Amino acid sequence: MSNASYSQVGVGTAVKDIDDSGSSRDRGTLSSRSALLVVLIVFLISATGMVLVFAQFPEMDEDDSQILRLPRRIDDAKDLGRLLSKYKDSHYFTVLSTHFLTYIFLQTFAIPGSIFLSILSGFLYPTVMALSLVCLCSGVGATICYLLSSLIGRGLVRKYIPERAENWRKQVNKYSDDLINYIVFLRITPFIPNWFINVVSPVIGVPVMPFFIATLIGVAPPSFLFIRAGTTLYELTTATSHISWFSIGVLAVLSVVSILPVLFRRRLREKLE
Repeated sequence: MSNASYSQVGVGTAVKDIDDSGSSRDRGTLSSRSALLVVLIVFLISATGMVLVFAQFPEMDEDDSQILRLPRRIDDAKDLGRLLSKYKDSHYFTVLSTHFLTYIFLQTFAIPGSIFLSILSGFLYPTVMALSLVCLCSGVGATICYLLSSLIGRGLVRKYIPERAENWRKQVNKYSDDLINYIVFLRITPFIPNWFINVVSPVIGVPVMPFFIATLIGVAPPSFLFIRAGTTLYELTTATSHISWFSIGVLAVLSVVSILPVLFRRRLREKLE
């Protein structure tokens, strides 16, 4: 194998080493400057698309137009919730599509604000519907980020976060036979940022389907807490004020449950060997 080495992960799967002594051009990898330019172009195209999506929103008076923006504080979310509920009955699918396309956009480019959209989902829609759509949008947005990184991310990862990525590659190697459970555990817990998982996964060779499925499952527990918080939107003082120690305990239990099969199989394998 010429310029890259591989470590076996599971059956028929390889996880790529971050350290690559070969020329990036020889391997067809974009330089970090070119990759950043591509990211900027893709972002601008996507942002233009979002402008067009918002342009389809029904005509509003000037006061309402000022409210229609990404919430940065809980008070912004309250105002936006009041506005969207006002238009939801008469423009249901417009409000629905705008809400969740915005969610995908934020997830794709790791832009803060998706927590407030999760809270608004709980305020605007039934819990089951809101949770299903939030999980789907999280999975789709994260996977689009994954696909972008698979095309242009290797040079950026190698330049800016090579050591962190290499350390995580070694962890992925350890849990290669239980990759879905491991990523579900990471999505529930705050140990590794979601943007890091999205960007680095394709670079180290994590397959896309386990990545998508694990994301879909793993974002459900924390998303459920924020969606439930949305049912009492006007009582909230901060985005996390509805989250109790009991809720944190539930997340901790779920994270342990998600990783237990992995630990059990590893212990059993060690005994058999």
